[in-house]
Amino acid sequence: MYLKHVNDFGRTSSNLPAQMPVVQALSRQTTRQLGNAQNLFREGDDAVSIYEVVTGVLRLSKVLESGRRQVIAFGYPGDIIGFPKDGLHHTECDAVIATEVITYSVKYLEGPDTNPDLHLRLVKAALREIWATQDHLMMLGSKSASEKLASFLNVMMDRLGKPLGAFTQFEFSMCRSDIADFLGLTVETVSRTFSQFRSAKVIALESAKSVIVLKPETLRAMAETE
Repeated sequence: MYLKHVNDFGRTSSNLPAQMPVVQALSRQTTRQLGNAQNLFREGDDAVSIYEVVTGVLRLSKVLESGRRQVIAFGYPGDIIGFPKDGLHHTECDAVIATEVITYSVKYLEGPDTNPDLHLRLVKAALREIWATQDHLMMLGSKSASEKLASFLNVMMDRLGKPLGAFTQFEFSMCRSDIADFLGLTVETVSRTFSQFRSAKVIALESAKSVIVLKPETLRAMAETE
């Protein structure tokens, strides 16, 4: 679903520009722009490419037999998404907000000209996807609503957080229903749990999508146990 740490891909040359996506110099690629809510691929599509998120946020989801949507993961800048299952994409993927991705051809990556370092790093990224899936399943099956939301906010803090004096501030692009479908909760439960965290002064809300973490260590502890 996603690779958490873009630095795992390393750099092959000290001459690469600091902001250049890590694998850009290693393989053939194109850049694609997605508008808000635009689909990148659908479940069952031929997986001809994998994607590196440059800016924005992607949402990976599945529609269950009951008709309910389950959000599987979110893709943030630096994440690699779209690894195939039997040559097909196994989730829906669309943009939460305007998003830019780099597209890498699976055909090239599997061909004889594949850079061996790139191949190894992609294998590691695929393994991290498996680990992330296992973590998500464990969270859905064993954590309370407070623990689930605390886990989600911890990831946001680690991935998107910026220092704000003694605190950490971050903004998230997804709506409450996205968070609820990711955590296996109702929208009402997500909103109520946000309010509980705010009342306990663990977080402050500058707006509906802007969070200030006042007590990061408390938030991390809440992710493990109430």
